[in-house]
Amino acid sequence: METELEKTKVKKGGRPRTPAAGRILEAASRLFYGRGIRAVGMDALAEQAGVTKVTIYKNFGSKDELVAAYLRARDERWRVWLGEAVERRADSPRVRMLAVFDALGEWLAGEDGVRGCAFVNAATEITDSSHPARVVIMEQKRWMRAYFARLASEAGAEEPAELAERLMILSEGATVNFTMGIGSEPARQARAMADALIPEGAR
Repeated sequence: METELEKTKVKKGGRPRTPAAGRILEAASRLFYGRGIRAVGMDALAEQAGVTKVTIYKNFGSKDELVAAYLRARDERWRVWLGEAVERRADSPRVRMLAVFDALGEWLAGEDGVRGCAFVNAATEITDSSHPARVVIMEQKRWMRAYFARLASEAGAEEPAELAERLMILSEGATVNFTMGIGSEPARQARAMADALIPEGAR
C-alpha cells in the first residue's frame, strides 16, 4: 500500500518520487533521527528501505542530498502540524503565540519529538554552510522566527520582530532542555515565560 509520504513527496522539478524513493526517505527519517546522521551508513539505509545502494544514489544522488530531503520532508510535516495544532487551541492572536508552546509540548511527548529538534541535531553534525542540508536547517529556523513574528504582528505587538526573537529563544531552549532531560516540562515552563513577555494589551 502506498504511504502518504510516497503520495506527497516530489523530486526537484516537480516530478513524483518513485515508490522506492518513498521507502528510502522513510527509512532515512527513522534512522537519521533515531541514530544520528553520521552514524548511519548507506548499507544500513539500503537494508532498511529494501533497496540497493545504487537505487539510493539513482533517486537522491548522494547521502548529502538524502539528508537534505529528509529534513525538508520533516520541515513540511512540522509546518502543517504546527499550524493545525495552534489553530485548534487558539481563538485570538495572543493565545496563538502561547499555543505554540502547548503544541511544542505535545510534539515532544510524541514519537516524532522524542529526540528533540531534528534540525538542531543535524546542525551539530553538519557545520559546512554549503551543505544542502545546512541550507534546509537555516530555512526552517528562519521560517519559525517569521511565524512567531507574524503571530506577534497580528496580536498588535509594538516590536513584533523583537518579540519573535525572544519567543524563538524560549522555544529553542525548551526543546534543547527536553532533549537533554533538564528541568521539568520545559515547554510548559517556556510558555509561562512567554506569557510574561507578551504585552497585556496584545489582542
